[in-house]
Amino acid sequence: MTVAGDRVTNFLNSDGAGQPEGSSWQWQTSGGLPYLTCSLLSRWSHGFFTRDFSPSGPIELTEVLAPGAAVYRLQQIHGNAVLKTSQLSPMVASVPSTATPTYAEADGLVASGDLEALWVCSADCVPVLIADSGTGLVAAVHAGWRGTAAKILPEAIAQLLAAGSQLENLKIAMGPAIAGEVYQVSVEVAASLGATIAPESAVSATADGICEFLHQLPESPLLTDPEPSKVRVDVRLCNVLQLQQLGIDRSQVALAPVCTYSDSARFFSYRRDGLKKVQWSGIVSASRTSPC
Repeated sequence: MTVAGDRVTNFLNSDGAGQPEGSSWQWQTSGGLPYLTCSLLSRWSHGFFTRDFSPSGPIELTEVLAPGAAVYRLQQIHGNAVLKTSQLSPMVASVPSTATPTYAEADGLVASGDLEALWVCSADCVPVLIADSGTGLVAAVHAGWRGTAAKILPEAIAQLLAAGSQLENLKIAMGPAIAGEVYQVSVEVAASLGATIAPESAVSATADGICEFLHQLPESPLLTDPEPSKVRVDVRLCNVLQLQQLGIDRSQVALAPVCTYSDSARFFSYRRDGLKKVQWSGIVSASRTSPC
């Protein structure tokens, strides 16, 4: 354990399965409250925050990561739209008003400049933070099963590439989300995810056929379920497989060894509780003039 000011680092135990060599996850604290970071993103201020910070939102949490950074968030709609911060106005501190703030509808954000804090929220869906060691730019993505089926992560990667990124420079951390072992879905839902990674010959198959293809993969995102017409699915692994199809090496991607459904002490879970409560995940773009 290391201590630096108000921040305490406690390395998270993990069996290392499926993790890039040399990557690790750490519990940090701010004001005595825990949040998670990933060593792949150690050069960027970032955090996957726990339920303990609720009801604090992006403005307050940016003060933990990078005071003074411009703050951006979205109205998430479980789609595949990705916006650049240059298309939005940064958030401002709340002032007494009867008006309810409105936000652009999308599920992914890509930074356009330096010192921009990008935020997404989740309660079982996959929060994905991406950083580019070449440009210093970052992205934040909310990838539920619907967004994953619509290939939101490849869309975010495409926008980073359009902004000058190179695939080999990308570092991707997928934060706490519901684990495949406890995420029961219909065969049809699993097939919609499988269609994004299956070869064209398999995509034209029935839902059962696509699921059979997924079961045969060396690192399958599917697990069997005792209930007829149901399976268990690992949405994070579906996203990993999509990234590999783009040419991103597995060593560039880290998965948090934490399940929101199982860890009720630290995380909200919609599947577990049925409540619309969320935790926030954010990352801050680095200066393009400083080495990354």
